[in-house]
Amino acid sequence: MKDLRKEQARLNFNIERLHHKGVCVVLEGRDTAGKSSTIREITHFLNPAKYSVHLSKKPSKSTMKKWLSYWSRRMPARDQIVFYDRSWYSRGMVQRLNNWCSEIQYNNFLEGHKNWEESRNVIMIKFWLSINEKEQRTRIENRKISPLTYWKFSENDENALSYYDRMTLLKERVIDGDWNVIDYNNKDTGILTLLKILNDRIEKI
Repeated sequence: MKDLRKEQARLNFNIERLHHKGVCVVLEGRDTAGKSSTIREITHFLNPAKYSVHLSKKPSKSTMKKWLSYWSRRMPARDQIVFYDRSWYSRGMVQRLNNWCSEIQYNNFLEGHKNWEESRNVIMIKFWLSINEKEQRTRIENRKISPLTYWKFSENDENALSYYDRMTLLKERVIDGDWNVIDYNNKDTGILTLLKILNDRIEKI
């Protein structure tokens, strides 16, 4: 806990030092990897004026047609950090996995998302929260019966394990050397590791 509080305080200080730069912190991972809980933990002591959180959900038909344009309007302002609980990368993974997007939309994303990112005047820090199949199974079963998290359980969770290998293939097509891949089988250790990497990166801006 002492190390966590140290990194939280460090992040608070670092965000206050941002000058004319917007920062995107992208969190992607399998269902139950810990994206939402990580964002809650690392933003717990942050100045609300300095950050916002964008929660991704199943998009409307109009949003699907203008996918990257939709995300262009959700970039951080200067001196601000935005945390994305899933992001535009949903097209390359969750949408493709669940057949929400067409093959043309999927391929256009693969061909164009890098150029789109480079055209944004922001810093992007991307994290893949990695859990193995056994850990995902345990978390899904716990989510079903927990009086605190049962409401998070969905049909997608039910299907997640049968899609584990397919998700791996989709993930490997978009998760490259720009990403920080973190072992999240132990969530507490994962959060601390993520915070340290995030702080190190922001301090270099």
